[in-house]
Amino acid sequence: MRQNPARRAALLDAAIEVLAHEGSRGLTLRAVDKAAGVPTGTASNYFSNRDELLTQAGARVYERLIPDDVTIEEQMSGVQDLDKFVELMRETVKRVSGFRTGYLAMLELRLEATRRPELRAVLTKRIRADMDANVERHIQAGLPGDAVSVQLLQLALSWLILEQLTLPDILSEQERDHLVAEAVRRLAFGGLGRDPSLNLGTP
Repeated sequence: MRQNPARRAALLDAAIEVLAHEGSRGLTLRAVDKAAGVPTGTASNYFSNRDELLTQAGARVYERLIPDDVTIEEQMSGVQDLDKFVELMRETVKRVSGFRTGYLAMLELRLEATRRPELRAVLTKRIRADMDANVERHIQAGLPGDAVSVQLLQLALSWLILEQLTLPDILSEQERDHLVAEAVRRLAFGGLGRDPSLNLGTP
């Protein structure tokens, strides 16, 4: 059966919404049909079973989280100093946390991945590719720090985003911005001294 790529993407986006609002147990082909506003049975024409739907939903989240070409070009241009590094990390936190349902859906998928080897393989491949791409762009741009700095920042900021989306009252926006800047400074420069030209703000 010939499938419509746009319809498939819409169904996967609906699956992401269901995961975020109902959890993995609420994700069924029928629930996706309802969330997408399509006739019952549509999702079953695109996905053979729930496992396939889960796996492809995981890949879809990362498709939507990847910055577009314009954003990447802006990231690679201009002076590549500590200020630029902080700006990039703050933008990343804002962009990822802005896709709230996607991030929450990913948390559900990660839990499911502990029980489903195929889903775990897909998420492992995508997340590792994302980390490697971040490192490559960082090095090509000539930003401060090294590959380990980028990896540690990705891990640290992932948890910061988790706090922001699940327990938003723990930290204020000003505190989050300050922590992003401090994480960049300490990881890129080993925490040695404070760059007086960098506007870190106060917590």
